[in-house]
Parts: sequence; C-alpha cells; structure tokens
Amino acid sequence: MLTSGFAHLFKKKWSLIMSLSSLPPDRKVVLITGASSGIGEATARHLAFQNHQVVLGARRTDRVEAIARDIEAAGGRALARTLDVTSLDSMRAFVEAACQAFGGIDVLINNAGVMPLSFVEDLCIEEWNRMIDVNLRGVLHGIAAVLPLMREQRSGHIINVASVSAHRVDPTAAIYCATKFAVRALSEGLRQESKELRVTVVSPGLTRTELFDGISAQEARLAAQSMVEQASIPPSAVAKAIGFAISQPEDVDVNEVIVRPTRQQ
Repeated sequence: MLTSGFAHLFKKKWSLIMSLSSLPPDRKVVLITGASSGIGEATARHLAFQNHQVVLGARRTDRVEAIARDIEAAGGRALARTLDVTSLDSMRAFVEAACQAFGGIDVLINNAGVMPLSFVEDLCIEEWNRMIDVNLRGVLHGIAAVLPLMREQRSGHIINVASVSAHRVDPTAAIYCATKFAVRALSEGLRQESKELRVTVVSPGLTRTELFDGISAQEARLAAQSMVEQASIPPSAVAKAIGFAISQPEDVDVNEVIVRPTRQQ
C-alpha cells in the first residue's frame, strides 16, 4: 500500500506527465493580425494554451499588450506589437519583431478585418476603400512580408480569415463580400502555387465580435445585431478551428474550413 506522502507525489507526477502529453509535439511561432479582440484575441489565447508562441498585432497597442501580459502570466509565450495592416512597412516590422524575439515564423494568421455594411446606392466610398485596404490589401501585405522567409525555410503556414460572405452575397454586404471573395480566390491561387507551404481559408459565420460595431448605416447595423442575437457562435469556436488546421501534420493541408452557427442559414 502506498504511503500518503508517496501517493501524493505519484499523483502529482502523473498529473504532470498527462499535462505534458496533451501539449502539441511542435511549438510554433504564430503571428496574428487584428489580435486586439474577437477572433484574433480568442485565437491568441487558444494557441498560447496549446503551447505555441504567439505574436499579437493590432492598432490598439494597449489592448494587445494587456492580452500578451495575460498569456505570459498564465505561463505562455506572447509578444505584442503595434500593427497597421494597410502599411506594408508596418507589416514587415511586425514580422521582423517576431523573428528577433522567437527566431523565425511558422504561421501567419491574416485576421484583421472591417465590415461597415451599407447599400451600394449609399455610395459610402470611404468605407469601400477602407474595406479594400484592410480586408484585401492587408492580407496581401501579410503574405508579402512572410512569403520570402517561408520560401527560404521551405515551410510555413498562411491562414487567411475570410467569412461565409466569401461564399454568398447579401444586401448591404456587396463590397464586404467582394473583399472576402477576393481573399478566398487569392488563397486558392497561393495554394496552387505552393508545394511546400500550407494555405488555409477559415470562413466564420455569425460570430460575436466587435466587427458589427463599425457599421455606420443604422438599418444595416440593427439588422446585423438582430441576426447575431438570434444565432451566433463565440470567437473561441473559430479559434479552435484555426488550432485544428495548425495541428495537422506538415504533409496535411486543411485548405478550407467554414464554421457557422447551427441555426444560421
């Protein structure tokens, strides 16, 4: 019979072994844009919990720094940097900071996005340009910043967060859908050109994030908020899908994942 002291030590050691066995075999360096809230924040926290090293980028520096501190306090590895995805120089500086801190890059998650919905006839041209700059040009800047490094190391994983709006078009969302259709097309083209890189498109459905707060058109904002209240998923559901794609063996490329509420049409 085990003595109480030995039994306690055995249980503690077994708990540690089980905890370590649940960690992924490869700790990766993962860059996440738009990491100050929503899907980006949830993904950073989820991947850090899975023992990956995460680099958080967003315009709201105070917010990503607070999230990084939370991760570090919980025993994870995280770095926060100010990032404007519409600037190629800013994106390159973000990538350089990650390389200096962690010695390289394994995964880039192009997550930053905006969604100021409105009818086309409203001619909200500044909002159109903003969506093009963030949702599409921002993804291109991310790819341009990491692709040379990934080509040189002959490995890497680029994950582009699109939307179910990359598969369907709805009133007030024509421009937003256009940017997300473009991200999906860009991702497929990059995938076909890449024999050593993995490329994944993750398309979330209605998700409870701050994305809807940026809708200036009152009618469109109220309609979107109503849909979210009726059927939506938490950002953590999308984060888990991203984690699944990253966790696959290097010779397995999860090309596309659609994650939507069961009740969403």
